[in-house]
Amino acid sequence: MKYCTACAAPLERRVPEGDDRVRHVCPACGTIHYQNPKIVTGTIPIHEDRVLLCRRAIEPRRGLWTAPAGFMENAETVQEGALRETREEANARVRIDALHAVYNLPHISQVYLLFRATLLDLDFSPGRESLEVRLFDEREIPWDALAFPVVIEALKAYFEDLRRGHFRLHMGDIERLPGPGRRYRIVHTVP
Repeated sequence: MKYCTACAAPLERRVPEGDDRVRHVCPACGTIHYQNPKIVTGTIPIHEDRVLLCRRAIEPRRGLWTAPAGFMENAETVQEGALRETREEANARVRIDALHAVYNLPHISQVYLLFRATLLDLDFSPGRESLEVRLFDEREIPWDALAFPVVIEALKAYFEDLRRGHFRLHMGDIERLPGPGRRYRIVHTVP
């Protein structure tokens, strides 16, 4: 940020009194511009132990597969956002069953909330952000062509829970590792 959204004056970066982080502060009007993590919400749509995935038509990671998910909008709940993203990306109608996973991605200031959801019918098709949508069983999933580590971890957890016959909430921090490539480490915070 360069300019105050309240008065248009140039901003300074400093720690406001009583705070412990550097913020964008307006020296003219005193407005503190807080920047907070983005919430990403979505579903793992399920039909007979198969999951519905979308092949991305947009960057980042165009052409790779993902669960239908995206950034929350103002004035909606995480469940409403998950349902909206599922409609937008897969033209799919689902019923949310339970919160499946919460993953923190502090290196990009995002928090993911993914819900297990049941497909209400098989009338789905690519939305404007998807090239293709398809149901996969565990063996068919293109594991090497999944777009995001958070989706890989959430799908692994889903299939492990399915084999156990018991679903639970998964939580963790996904940390990007230094060096080339898409290397990451997950630190599970709930056993």
